[in-house]
Amino acid sequence: MSGCSSSGCSGCASAGTCGVSEEFESMLLEQNQFSDVKKVIAVISGKGGVGKSLVTSMLASGMMKRKKDVAILDADVTGPSIPKSFGVDSKAKIDERGIIPCRSENGIKIMSINLLLEKETDPVIWRGPVIAGVIKQFWSDVVWENVDYMFVDMPPGTGDVPLTVFQSLPVAGIIIVTSPQDLVSMIVEKAVKMARMMNVPIIGIVENMSYFVCPCCNEKINIFGESDLPYISRKFGLTNVAKIPLDKNTPLMVDEGEVEKLDTQPLNDILDAIERLE
Repeated sequence: MSGCSSSGCSGCASAGTCGVSEEFESMLLEQNQFSDVKKVIAVISGKGGVGKSLVTSMLASGMMKRKKDVAILDADVTGPSIPKSFGVDSKAKIDERGIIPCRSENGIKIMSINLLLEKETDPVIWRGPVIAGVIKQFWSDVVWENVDYMFVDMPPGTGDVPLTVFQSLPVAGIIIVTSPQDLVSMIVEKAVKMARMMNVPIIGIVENMSYFVCPCCNEKINIFGESDLPYISRKFGLTNVAKIPLDKNTPLMVDEGEVEKLDTQPLNDILDAIERLE
């Protein structure tokens, strides 16, 4: 930055801010002219394997049950799982307006790279800039029409795709997905810090695989140990939290494309918080 002194930031009016403001400059893209997406909610996790796509699907299903128009943008380009979870095996079509997203059985609009590939098992072996370009096209070239809430299923981590989404889409807030393991508290902190560096509000945090309910006595069993969620929520001032229990039927229903039939009641507080967004 011009005007900076080699002696450091001491005494500078922009100390500690000049680099951040330039690095994370807003580069918002325009929607497709036939789209009207009112709120964009990003679902993120600091690591893989915590059930981020499951939570994204459940949030979308829960909001659909509230009679809202809902969409999912599957930003996990190299590991897409949203279409299979919803039992969507058709291909996206293209007309003079742009790319037409597919719909789930209950009407959730879905756009994923798997809906454009000849075979859903074909690997996507692309470098970061190409993947970032695809994410931008999913926003600007897809005809989303009327959408109250769009949920963006992010890949794990804090790399190219999350940065592209935060800079290119008008993200109203994020949901952080975690699991009850010691390592996760450190990973969550990375996700929280990235969101705050990008000036994106954190709506809440969801702990997946939180506990198991014994079918015989209804006792809650912490299979992965005591949850760090109370500590994490206090540390970062997160007031909206949710816990999803382990259920042997959940992966079976997801594999069968019946994610819309899952009970979304554990996410009611998070859904309430999303609806309160201005």
